[in-house]
Amino acid sequence: MKGRLVGLVAVLTLAACHSPGPYGFAAKYTPTGDEEKALAGAREYDPVMYTREPEAWRKEKASLFGVVTGRAPGPGGAAYLTVSVRKLETRNLCSNGSDEDTCRVTVSDKDFGVVHVLAALRPDDDLGEKSVGVGSLVRAVGSFGEDVDTADGAPVLRAAFYRHWPRYFYVTRASADLMRQ
Repeated sequence: MKGRLVGLVAVLTLAACHSPGPYGFAAKYTPTGDEEKALAGAREYDPVMYTREPEAWRKEKASLFGVVTGRAPGPGGAAYLTVSVRKLETRNLCSNGSDEDTCRVTVSDKDFGVVHVLAALRPDDDLGEKSVGVGSLVRAVGSFGEDVDTADGAPVLRAAFYRHWPRYFYVTRASADLMRQ
């Protein structure tokens, strides 16, 4: 009887746990374990400060969120992403406040400039229905080099880590009329 009770408690405990999954379906943004490691010592990208002190930014790791506006082949088989920089919102928007499965990672509507991200994509992110493409959201952690994009002069971040959300797996603040916080 005692063994069955312990087993029942274990099953109920597991059922009560909620994992936000790869796309962060939770009321608050939840970084993955690998993401937390990559973020150690990284600065959140600030386009104004980068313009003022590009050399200082090149000496440190940087992190940013951005909506992909373009994707092209990059050197060494990497993807060369053009992103519209966004700010992560404090809380995610949810369709149903009592069901975290309805919550979506939420970023600002406002564009904070353009950055290009050079990232070696995992196979599932490179091709297929949920691959990184125009309209995807990415979080990239890496370093800026001295190179800039030849077409627009925007900085290039070489990603050591990235996380992505396919189109429709995240929202912007514009969805606040349809969703709750």
